[in-house]
Amino acid sequence: MGEITDAIERADQQHFTRQPPKTLKGQIGFLIRRLGSAKAVAAQIGVTADSVNRYRRGARKHARPDIAARIQDAVTSRWQPQVRRRRQQQAATTGGITVETRARFGYTAPIGTTDDGRFRRLTVHLPPAYAQRLFDAQAAGAPDRELRGIVADGFRDVYFQDGGTRATGLSEVQLTDIDYLDLDY
Repeated sequence: MGEITDAIERADQQHFTRQPPKTLKGQIGFLIRRLGSAKAVAAQIGVTADSVNRYRRGARKHARPDIAARIQDAVTSRWQPQVRRRRQQQAATTGGITVETRARFGYTAPIGTTDDGRFRRLTVHLPPAYAQRLFDAQAAGAPDRELRGIVADGFRDVYFQDGGTRATGLSEVQLTDIDYLDLDY
């Protein structure tokens, strides 16, 4: 996963109405219900179906740390999909998204101006159209490079050009070297 996809996942998790299961047995039970079989869960987390069944029965109470992390990731990525969809729909239609980042911004500008990238710490609220583009691209499986481009377009229009009132010759903004990036919607 990339920085943008991870930020979307973290933002989704902030809106959970209930916490995901904490115990190994509860997590495996949830995954079996969601994926349909122990074999499917095993393929997802990289263990055998027998190991999954041992976790489900409680014969094994603890998984190796790397397996436990994969189980945790699989559970949180599937937890409360309706809550996620509802919040994303709200952001894409009325609320927009707020992006907080520290990253290097470079841009293509007219001759005579500097296009050297530099680190900036920005918190910018992007309109719903950018949220819709971002969620649609993520759902379509777009690579992180494309998601960065959508966020960079939003920064260009909202922050650098201020809705068309300044820097009108600015044609492209590039978002690189992300130190951190957080989304809120």
